[in-house]
Parts: sequence; structure tokens; C-alpha cells
Amino acid sequence: MKTLLFSAAAAAFLLPAAAIAQDDAGSSTRRIEPYVGVMGGVHNYDSETSKEGIPPVGYKGRMVEGVAGVNVNVAGPLVLGVEGTASKGVSGDIDWEYGAAGRVGVKAGKDSMIFTKVGYQWTNFDALGKDSRDYHGMTYGAGVELSPADMGGSAQSSNIRLRVQADTTGDFHSIRPMAGVVAKF
Repeated sequence: MKTLLFSAAAAAFLLPAAAIAQDDAGSSTRRIEPYVGVMGGVHNYDSETSKEGIPPVGYKGRMVEGVAGVNVNVAGPLVLGVEGTASKGVSGDIDWEYGAAGRVGVKAGKDSMIFTKVGYQWTNFDALGKDSRDYHGMTYGAGVELSPADMGGSAQSSNIRLRVQADTTGDFHSIRPMAGVVAKF
């Protein structure tokens, strides 16, 4: 499973190089956008047994998350990207989470975006003890990134976006609403 995480990280570093090479070849429709951000939210697991093996207790916790990734504008409003996340529980049953995901988005307005993502996530629970195992599985999500340029600003674009998303794990055994700020470069 760590191989998947390292592969996603490698792709995050190699994808910009490939996009720059294409830009140098004369393709003006491709543009890369690396980004980083900080988000906060809650992760609530239901009380059903999941295929990931998470005990059916109904764990929940508030968390702070760092996110880093890269988007590539591929054609018109279509955007493809990869990102990695690392979250720390600040209260509740969750100690930490980390993962990697691929994203597909559509630009909206001047500089905002609607996106979906799918990836893989690992979770460790405080409630299961200090040396408890990590639970892992697929993660799915959707959200929006809102640019100040589309919220009444006069600029055509902005490096800062407000990001709101909701994710779930496995067979929809959790809900994870998150909100924060993302800065693109």
C-alpha cells in the first residue's frame, strides 16, 4: 500500500515536468498549477462493519489537514490533477489520516472549479490504543474551489481559493466534510 502512496507522490513531481515539456513544444492549451492548502473539518464513521475492518463503533473526530498537489489544464475547462493529504486529529477518536488521490475538475466562472476525486486513504484511531493498526481503503469525494475573482472581485484570476469538499471511505461508511484555503502557484 505504501507503494501506491509513493507512486502518487512521484506522479505529482513528474507530471509538472511532462506538462512543461509539452508547453515548450508549442502547446498553449496546457498549463500546470501546483497548489498547497490547509483545511479543517470532521470525519464521522457510521456504526456498520466495513470491508476495511473498522470496528462498528461510530468513530468521529475533528481534524486539521495539509494538502499538496498539481493540476493540469488539459482541454478547455477540463482539469486533471493528483494530490496528497496528511491530517491530524485535534479532538475525538481519530489520531491521523493520510492519502493520495486523482482529481478531475471543470473550471467554472473566471477562476473557480468543481471537482471529483478518487484515491486511497490510511487512518489510525486514538480510540484503539497507541500501537493500533492502520485501516485503509478507497476514498471518494467532490467539492468546489471558489476564487475571489468569481465572488465579486475585479481580477480575472486569483492565487487563493476557498475550498469546500466532502469525502467518504470504502462503501460509503463515513462522511468527511472539509473546508479551507488553497494557494496555487
